[in-house]
Amino acid sequence: MNSQTKTPLLDALRDRTNHPHAPFYAPGHKGGQGISKPLVELLGAQVFRSDLPELPELDNLFNPEGVIAEAQNLAAEAFGAEHTRFLVNGSTCGIMAAIVATCGPGDKVILPRNIHSSAISGLILSGAIPIFVNPEYNSDWDIANCITAASVASALKQHPDAKAVMVVYPTYHGVCGDLRAIAKITHQYNIPLLVDEAHGAHFNFHPNLPESALSAGADLTVQSIHKTLGAMTQASMLHIKGSRVDIQKINLALQLVQSTSPSYILLASLDAARQQIALHGQELMTQTLLLAEKARSGISQISGLSVLEPLNTPGFVKLDQTRLTVKVSNLGITGFAADEILNSQLGVTAELPMPQHLTFIISLGNTETDIDNLVQGFQNLTHNLGGGHGDCAHTTAGEQDAHPTRKFTLCGTGILPVLENGVISQLGFPPPPLSPREAFFSPSETVAADKAVDRISAELICPYPPGIPVLMPGEIITQEAQEYLQQILASGGKITGCSDPRLQTLKIVPQ
Repeated sequence: MNSQTKTPLLDALRDRTNHPHAPFYAPGHKGGQGISKPLVELLGAQVFRSDLPELPELDNLFNPEGVIAEAQNLAAEAFGAEHTRFLVNGSTCGIMAAIVATCGPGDKVILPRNIHSSAISGLILSGAIPIFVNPEYNSDWDIANCITAASVASALKQHPDAKAVMVVYPTYHGVCGDLRAIAKITHQYNIPLLVDEAHGAHFNFHPNLPESALSAGADLTVQSIHKTLGAMTQASMLHIKGSRVDIQKINLALQLVQSTSPSYILLASLDAARQQIALHGQELMTQTLLLAEKARSGISQISGLSVLEPLNTPGFVKLDQTRLTVKVSNLGITGFAADEILNSQLGVTAELPMPQHLTFIISLGNTETDIDNLVQGFQNLTHNLGGGHGDCAHTTAGEQDAHPTRKFTLCGTGILPVLENGVISQLGFPPPPLSPREAFFSPSETVAADKAVDRISAELICPYPPGIPVLMPGEIITQEAQEYLQQILASGGKITGCSDPRLQTLKIVPQ
């Protein structure tokens, strides 16, 4: 029998749920008896019967010897890893643990400037020093691609004492760089390649998808199983292959960043999602790819809209075709405004609105009806806007298309310097004046925004999603960064981490 048919953790939770007994342990609701009526009416009573703690039959997440250990081993086999760890605090805790386990205070780690905020949290916890590399930039779409092998090689040549390299693969828009080449260069320095593969958990299960990070040579990868597969929100996995990452250090680091009261409902969803994709992955991904192609084809035929397609440019060697990015700026509105109309009036909700475009995740959970609604929503949107003449009433301050002479871009992925020809500078960033940890724990003061320029940020400020910081602790605050944040606010975007939601004041580290 194929071992992937097993669901040891799910089975154990089912057995324990149905075992009659008098509960004198947490949680306090005791199998749902103490849950408020409105919550029961929303979710049903059954789910609370399975909300159990680390009972003897259910193993222990931090010292697994039973059903959790078996479930993690099955996941490692399915995803091509040597070791897998279940995460109930999302990929955020996996990224943090990866940095803490490989880098100590003062150690350098090379990573792209379009890294997720969880990596900055990892820098704060570990005390590591970031050596940022700029990703490649697509000026037509105003998005960042991946960092290139050449830029990684340059950074390692300048900083041969770096302890690790971390990359984002794929990006939020589904863009994949040349990870094999990056892995080869990284391993020449005998250090690990860590991969934020949060949006690529499905890659290993269909030949027409990009290569998985582990297959391309990554030593450690973190995947949000809940983002593209069938697990519940917050359920992720960390995978390790090879000996460059110490599994015992990973175990210790995960104890720092994971709850000591993990949700068995989330853990069981990982076990079930693994079984589903291991047994039926090619079939499910084939159907998903067909739906994505139907959406891409339908939207491409609508006047005024463009769909991101694979481009043979630096930092962009393959596109995850299940990720759909639609440019709406030619309609005279921002992605934020289009998202508001689609969501509130047309019954279609995007994953990520940005100034020029919107991004949609098409997964194994979508249906043909969803795709029909998506295409129809865009047809109605363009019709209501008069065919995309650019003068609609929905245009608001700050949402005009990027001016070709501007000297910065966020492109959904961090403030990046743009040269005169519209190309991102690949010179990278020098180490920040203070490490993120030093700045985070330093005293701070609040000043007017115009007084904060050229000062050291004490805050981690980023549009969310995608959760890519524009400002981070220890980094110099630039006028360009402030202007971009104000543009995001004016366009209807959301910003997290700021003590002043209007960004009239900022917190800085006194000098």
